[in-house]
Amino acid sequence: MVRIVNYIKRHSEDGREFFSLELSGGIEMVLSQVSGQFYATSKKAYITSTFDEDTCRSLIGNELPGSVSKVECEPYEFTVRETGEIITLSHRYVYLPEEKKVPQSYENVHANVNAFSMNEQFSELQT
Repeated sequence: MVRIVNYIKRHSEDGREFFSLELSGGIEMVLSQVSGQFYATSKKAYITSTFDEDTCRSLIGNELPGSVSKVECEPYEFTVRETGEIITLSHRYVYLPEEKKVPQSYENVHANVNAFSMNEQFSELQT
């Protein structure tokens, strides 16, 4: 589960205003490479929304099924706010919704539709 902990006003490239929801994953204990001591942290991710500011404000505290996970990406530069240091990162944290099992009946319908489409294409090739 992840929790909506905040929202942020952003602007699109064309200047339109929208809001992102800040999600926080569960608490994790991480071993410091410097001190050798554990510290508590949580991963954060942001998802865009179509909600207005009042709705975003009302969503704070709600939980969503899923997790915040680290995924590899193209390298990019990041400025550490506290020190001003510019570092290169090759990962991002993203929200991954909990996978839902597809009902067996849906899988059969999907397979039948694909088979039907392939038969139609095959029939057209023979005429």
